[in-house]
Amino acid sequence: MTSPGERGANGLSEFGYAQEMKRELGWYTSFAVAFGFVSIATGIFTAYGSVLSSSGPMGIWTWPVVVLGQLCVALVFGSLAARIPVSGYAYQWISRLANPVLGWIMGWVSFTFLGVVVVAVDYTIAATILPVLFHYQGTNQNAWVITAVVLLLQAILVALSTRASQRVNNVAVTIQMIGMVTLTVLLFIVGAVTGVLDFGTLFSTGDVPSEGYFALGGLTSAGPWALGFLLGAFTIVGFESAANLAEETKNPARVVPKAMAQAVLGLGVLGMLFLIAVTALAGDPVALAQSDTPVADVIARVLGSYVGNALLVLVVISIFSCGLVISLSGARLVWAMARDKRFPGWQLLNKINRKTGTPMNASMFMFVVSQIVLALFAGSTQALFSLFSAATLLPALIYAATVLLYIVKRRSLPPSKGFELGRWEVPVLVLAVAWLGYELLIFRDASFAEPWIYVLIMFGIGALYLGYLLIRYGAKSLTMPDMHDIDRALDANPHEGRSVSEGGRS
Repeated sequence: MTSPGERGANGLSEFGYAQEMKRELGWYTSFAVAFGFVSIATGIFTAYGSVLSSSGPMGIWTWPVVVLGQLCVALVFGSLAARIPVSGYAYQWISRLANPVLGWIMGWVSFTFLGVVVVAVDYTIAATILPVLFHYQGTNQNAWVITAVVLLLQAILVALSTRASQRVNNVAVTIQMIGMVTLTVLLFIVGAVTGVLDFGTLFSTGDVPSEGYFALGGLTSAGPWALGFLLGAFTIVGFESAANLAEETKNPARVVPKAMAQAVLGLGVLGMLFLIAVTALAGDPVALAQSDTPVADVIARVLGSYVGNALLVLVVISIFSCGLVISLSGARLVWAMARDKRFPGWQLLNKINRKTGTPMNASMFMFVVSQIVLALFAGSTQALFSLFSAATLLPALIYAATVLLYIVKRRSLPPSKGFELGRWEVPVLVLAVAWLGYELLIFRDASFAEPWIYVLIMFGIGALYLGYLLIRYGAKSLTMPDMHDIDRALDANPHEGRSVSEGGRS
């Protein structure tokens, strides 16, 4: 039997798992994972032009609302991560606190999100940045090829070394923070000195009609103001990736909640200041909205072409880092579900490579999935919009389901191992529910039909596999492991390093 000391040391025995990967991630690395996934340089660069077109410059004032809402979601996630610090985040939480069927569904939704968002992020490099940086004509074909190569590089790095992946991400996040702060300060200073800083632009709707601007819209449409929320909703997602690496983090119950909240808050403040600077220097926002790279255009005009190109390089670094973290998180989720025998091909995907210490098979599987998603979207003339819309809708569904679970189960949650909401619990939950409810209403707009189709197709595939599990193995296949599973395994084979789940055995 494992001793209490051994259980306390690895923190996983009570959940039925052995410690398979090294715990070597500290606070900054955990913070960098959350920060790198969110990546304001990536999100703002990708979606700013769309906001100018749909909502005008005043659409940037949706940003602080999104930051507050997502911060509340991050605090709820932090409270759950402190109670169940296990890789698989929402899959684990809902499986153990509600029931494994709902948990499996949430795990599948999370997988579909990670599969599409990595493509949405990397496609931005090929479709909008490299053509401007190297002065060539971007097409669907060359964007497809370049994105495929970027995805391959990220997959190889994630598969071969977690430590190398984290070091690359740490450096990229540090560069991004220093670069964004420096750019923001320079924009304000140079704009003020040259007299081109116009704060009146911040309250302009551009060529968007002001009548009905704040309306909620009809049954199949959203108002101009509501569409502006997509800027923040697309950007400030993925902070929960820190929770997905809980089994590789030192003292995760304390480190992970802190890292998630600090990443959202820090990115929120820096992103708002950057948006104010760029928008106040926009000049003619209507003309700017027609550009594929509006942010780079503003910076090049105010600070010169060299600084503008430097921004493009910064964004490439940020996007590569973001995609790397997504690949890392996706591999962990697939592996976490596969070790419970709940993912197609689990016999191969539940293995940790002894030489690399990584879930190599799961990493390469995520690469294959990303290539399939890329092939499905890359032929569309609106590929980037469809990708980032799907990558905004899916996390909204994940966040809403998880917050709802917390509300239903908050009186019977297991004890926290490091973080609690305390007296702030009710206000945090109220704000989180209000924000997520409003966000989901935005997606009734007819322009989001293609993302909904992707979601429904992936739901259908997941439902078929779930049905197979229940028919082939019965309800027992969806029971969660506990400490007795690992005790039995270690008693039988003291040298065994694998985790054990009784669920799904034939």
